[in-house]
Amino acid sequence: MPSRISVIIPAFNEEQSIGLVLDDLPQNLIHEIIVVDNNSTDNTAQVARGKGAKVVEEKRRGYGSACLKGIAELGHPDIVVFLDGDFSDYPEEIVKLVQPIESDEMDFVLGSRMIIPESRAALLPQSRYGNQLAVFLIRLFFRHKYTDLGPFRAIRYDSLKSIAMEDTNFGWTVEMQIKAVKKRLRIMEIPVKYRDRIGVSKITGTFSGTIKAGTKIIYTIFKYLLT
Repeated sequence: MPSRISVIIPAFNEEQSIGLVLDDLPQNLIHEIIVVDNNSTDNTAQVARGKGAKVVEEKRRGYGSACLKGIAELGHPDIVVFLDGDFSDYPEEIVKLVQPIESDEMDFVLGSRMIIPESRAALLPQSRYGNQLAVFLIRLFFRHKYTDLGPFRAIRYDSLKSIAMEDTNFGWTVEMQIKAVKKRLRIMEIPVKYRDRIGVSKITGTFSGTIKAGTKIIYTIFKYLLT
């Protein structure tokens, strides 16, 4: 029996890109697509609805807040995929992410942008350096070698529930990765393609966003080291 796959796409002012993301998803393989409109001031929600996605609103700003809202809206899938709405990832590669979970080899599959040189080059320098520092600290403290904190990821639904995600903003990705290690989930990284996003990044596209994100990621790592 085919797996029930749900896709959660947090989106803030992505009207130019969200339709492209939805068009490139292999929708014949997906049970539900949830776009979480994170208090957008443009037509993100209207475009997503026009493409057939289920759109829910999360007024609290923050990447983690949007992801948590998406989780709360899930039916009962087998696998949950998280994907950004800026068209920087290649949505059709969802097939590669879910396959190791469908075959019961893995519980959590992370799409790494740091393995393919062309993908790595598409990241802003501050993103590359921040990723390198974060994964170094995770390896040092938690004894697991990641290469990236990429947002494109798939996780078994039961595993997602077991790690009880909490973060409401910049610490979301690193929280999931640390908790996956601490819960002894079967973890795999696979290389994914990556391109320049459409529009300006709300996080690493600004100096203040970069500082806030970096600080929260480091804080989250030490938080779970001490708890």
